[in-house]
Amino acid sequence: MVGLDNLNDYYDPTLKEARLARLQGAPGFKFVRMDLGDRAGIEQLFATERFDKVINLAAQAGVRYSLTNPHTYIDSNLVGFLHILEGCRHHGVQHLTYASSSSVYGANTAMPFSVHQNVDHPLSLYAATKKANELMAHTYSHLYGLPTTGLRFFTVYGPWGRPDMALFLFTKAILEGRPIDVFNHGRMRRDFTFIDDIVEGVIRTSDHTAPVNADWDSNHPDPATSKAPYRLYNIGNNNPVELMHLIGTLEQALGRTAAKNMLPMQMGDVPATYADVQALERDVGFAPKTSIETGVARFVEWYRSYYGT
Repeated sequence: MVGLDNLNDYYDPTLKEARLARLQGAPGFKFVRMDLGDRAGIEQLFATERFDKVINLAAQAGVRYSLTNPHTYIDSNLVGFLHILEGCRHHGVQHLTYASSSSVYGANTAMPFSVHQNVDHPLSLYAATKKANELMAHTYSHLYGLPTTGLRFFTVYGPWGRPDMALFLFTKAILEGRPIDVFNHGRMRRDFTFIDDIVEGVIRTSDHTAPVNADWDSNHPDPATSKAPYRLYNIGNNNPVELMHLIGTLEQALGRTAAKNMLPMQMGDVPATYADVQALERDVGFAPKTSIETGVARFVEWYRSYYGT
């Protein structure tokens, strides 16, 4: 198994290095420090390693960051993804599984969000790049018979998570005695999905090679399938949580009350997300199920241990 990361400074690289240290020395694991934008490097890596399967979770993440740093998203999420597709195409990869995002639902309001819905109205450049990844993957599935599966993640959280995500920001601020920023005056709902459930979903879908849909009808096209070996799935908890409930659960886990700075909705954000996971459950026999209470408690336990608070 080969792991690849550029360990950039979008957030604290020491956290990334600490994650990596847990993997170093594991039997059969090798780490390569490289950027997906390194075309020659990626070509050489695929030629050398001859991968059977590829799981791509690498991307420039974050809706708000895309408002001020748009070029980063094109370089990583589009150019970098192309390099992966080309590597898979030319070196006999049997299945590519890649991270998409719930952000592709954009202006959609029909809930729960289903992979069978049209998603042509993104509200951020980040969302647009993830939708573009799905389109690029379909092209390679159609032209070259490369099986591809896109996974639309819904608000991932848990131990070792990203410091720019709400739960991490809230925890840090509360423990430091600072107020937390609560957008849309708390009237937000998110389908928070615990990291263990994400990992289980990724592994199961990677092991379930995307098949063709022999019944696909071009007069009534299903966006989630194709006559090519192509699939899309939501991976979400199928249980949206009010932002204020998340905050209350976190306050209870920390034993502290947060001072709240109520703010309007941020540009590019959406008021709610809610995943329909019927297709995932039907095809791979799995649906996320970790409760917000269990997940937050496990995150707080990790945070206190890692930062010594």
